[in-house]
Parts: sequence; C-alpha cells; structure tokens
Amino acid sequence: MRWPTVVDWATRAEQLGFDSLWLADHLFWDTSKYGGPAEPGASFDPLPALAALARHTAHVRLGTLVLNGPLRPATVLAKALATLDVISGGRLTVGVGAGWYEPEFAAAGIAFHAPRRRLADLADAIEVLRRTWSPDQAPPCLPPPVQRPHPPIWVGGKGGPRLLDLIARHADGWNTVWQWTPEAYRSRLEALDRACAQAGRDPALVAHSLGLYALVGEDEGDLQRRFERLQALSLPGLVDRMTLGEWRQGRLVGTIEQVREQLAVWDGLGVSDLILNTGAAPFVVGHQDDVEIIAAACSL
Repeated sequence: MRWPTVVDWATRAEQLGFDSLWLADHLFWDTSKYGGPAEPGASFDPLPALAALARHTAHVRLGTLVLNGPLRPATVLAKALATLDVISGGRLTVGVGAGWYEPEFAAAGIAFHAPRRRLADLADAIEVLRRTWSPDQAPPCLPPPVQRPHPPIWVGGKGGPRLLDLIARHADGWNTVWQWTPEAYRSRLEALDRACAQAGRDPALVAHSLGLYALVGEDEGDLQRRFERLQALSLPGLVDRMTLGEWRQGRLVGTIEQVREQLAVWDGLGVSDLILNTGAAPFVVGHQDDVEIIAAACSL
C-alpha cells in the first residue's frame, strides 16, 4: 500500500464521521495465514505513520492494532508513545500484543518464546509503560503524554485464559479481531468477567473493542456486486473461492438494514469500539465507496 493511499483513506474516514484510525505493527508480513500468497509485503511503522496522520486529521483517535511488544524495548516505546500523544493532542490509544508472526522475530534476531513467556513479558512491558509515564518517575518522561494518567492501553488477542487474566490485571481494554459471532464473543466476555472478579477488578473498567471485516450493500443485488468487486480486487486465495454466504459468517456483512441490526447486537454486548476492515485481509483496503456506505449504515 502506498503512503498517499493511507492518507487518502484516513482523511476520508474522518470526513465521513468515523471516530478512530488504526495501523498494524509489522516489520513485514504476508497473507498466507488468511489463504493468500506467502510472499512478504511492505508495512509502515505505525509510530511515525500515526504521527504523520495526526497532522492530516483533527479529531479522530489514532491507535495501534497492535504493537508487537517483544520487538520494542518498553522504556524506549513509552518515550515514543508519549511524543505521539503530544503530537496528536492526546488522541492516542495504545494497542499492544505479545506478537504472533514468527518470521519477523527471526529477521530481528529476537527469540520467539512460547506463549506463556511472551504474555508474561507483555504484562511486564505494560507496567513499564505506566511507570515511565508516571509523574513520580525519576527521571520523568518529558514531555509527558497529554492524556492523564496515561493513554489507554488495550491488549489484543483472541481471549484465551492467560490473556484474559493479563487483561483483567493490567489493561484498560481488550481488542479481538477479525471474525466473531455474537455467541462466541459473549462466551469470551463472560470469561473476561470471571477473570476480573478473580483479580478484584470491576469488569466495567475494561473497554471492549472488536474488529470485523465489513461489507455493506444498498440491497442484496448491490451487496453481491460489491462482494464480486472485493473478489476481483483481492490477492489470490483470500476470498476468490468463497461465496457471499460464506463471507457473511462472523463478519459485519449485509444490507444497510441488516447491518444496523447486527450493530445493535454488538452494542448490546457492550462493544464500545467497533473497528472495521473493508479488505479481504487485515489492513488491506477494498474500494473507498464501501467506506461511504458503511458510514451510512452506522448513521455517521
């Protein structure tokens, strides 16, 4: 993806009334996990990229979905994030994760530990971020973040028991992506509530953020045409062998009326932030007029 494309989509999204913009964090990545080619592709570093988007936008929040914690020393990361919060005027949401794409660990010369170790390291990193941003820290982080006591820290992941325990004890929010049914999501929320209870924490203090693929049509015929266009625009293997009926499963897909009904269900489950992806793989764009009709369905 070219940088002018990123800027164009970001500014158009803000014009349409969306609340936030999100960038991934990879040295490089490929789409083989999603059925696409295994050739590595380019990826912008989210910290300077979000700083640049802060100058192209005025109101939307800017977030990382999610930072690869093991690749970034926590104290150095805290300094960079504080600067980004200042540049954006306090619009930063810090999404962090334990990392999953092993090839970039190898390329960086960093050990790819087992999940238990990576989650323990992530919990330590979150506490370093908070401690570095504290006004009582000596020496202090100067300039400090605009948001006090600190920018919100969300942890990303599917929601296994160890991850939910980490979120209950250390995070301000939980993000999970990109394919969920309400029934499966409700089950994970109940598990998160139990983890909060065990940690002695009010579950209401943990924000619920959900990412979904999205495709909306004026009617069924328009939806089918947009799906076929998505197939034509996408890399081989991502969606070309699927039907529209299959693409609907666990995604925000339907006519305007159907999507509004789905949005009401997610709202009822306490989702505070719904992050939408219009392409056939994460952080891959489709056609920009799909964003416009999504905005209409969300009544933005």
